[in-house]
Amino acid sequence: MKAMVFAAGEGTRLRPLTLTRPKALVEVGGEPMIARVLKSLRRAGVEQVVVNVHYLGDMLAAYLSSHDFGLDIKVADESGRLLDTGGGLLAARRLLDGDEPILLHNADICTDLDLRRLELQGDATLLVSDRASSRRLVFGRDDMRLTGWVNELTGQVKGEADGVRRAFNGIHIVSPSIFPALEEYSRTVGSDIFSLTPFYVAMAGRLDIRGTEPGGYRWHDVGSIQKLEAAEADFAS
Repeated sequence: MKAMVFAAGEGTRLRPLTLTRPKALVEVGGEPMIARVLKSLRRAGVEQVVVNVHYLGDMLAAYLSSHDFGLDIKVADESGRLLDTGGGLLAARRLLDGDEPILLHNADICTDLDLRRLELQGDATLLVSDRASSRRLVFGRDDMRLTGWVNELTGQVKGEADGVRRAFNGIHIVSPSIFPALEEYSRTVGSDIFSLTPFYVAMAGRLDIRGTEPGGYRWHDVGSIQKLEAAEADFAS
């Protein structure tokens, strides 16, 4: 299996830490978040990884080249334009060429989940949970197939609103067969900068996109100083 780590974010909510380093190099428990993710991917049997970079990208690329994680790591340079997750994946297509599933992991997701517990079903499988979140994906009650999206604060609905509502946890597995759909979606929205979440929702009627919630693991989205402190406390214990 191949993997891509989304590490291009600017990390504005982690300032002042990210004034001098990219978000992926912010430490949790004395270890940069990107290192935690790469070690987890290696334990899961991944051999080839693409890491996209943007803000302070040279610093992150230098870190990756100077540390041996037992992985073949390629850098997708987005220093000119930040492409978001969907655009970033599409732009990295040539680096992910092949027939194997691609495991996608946000660099700021800190978890002890054994990634071998995730298996590709259909065209894409998303790690989800019933955690607090105003924006939720909606899945079929019997098969956990994606059918829609809701914003529970505003009442906005895309697709179906009735079903199992779960928050997306920033880790997913996709089949390389989704690349033509990504290209089509990019043309439809008129931009090569787009997120994977609205892409999944827009394609829910055509692609087989599933949710999975294995349970029994620690998980943190380290997107702010407060969330970083929570992750530090959890993993220090």
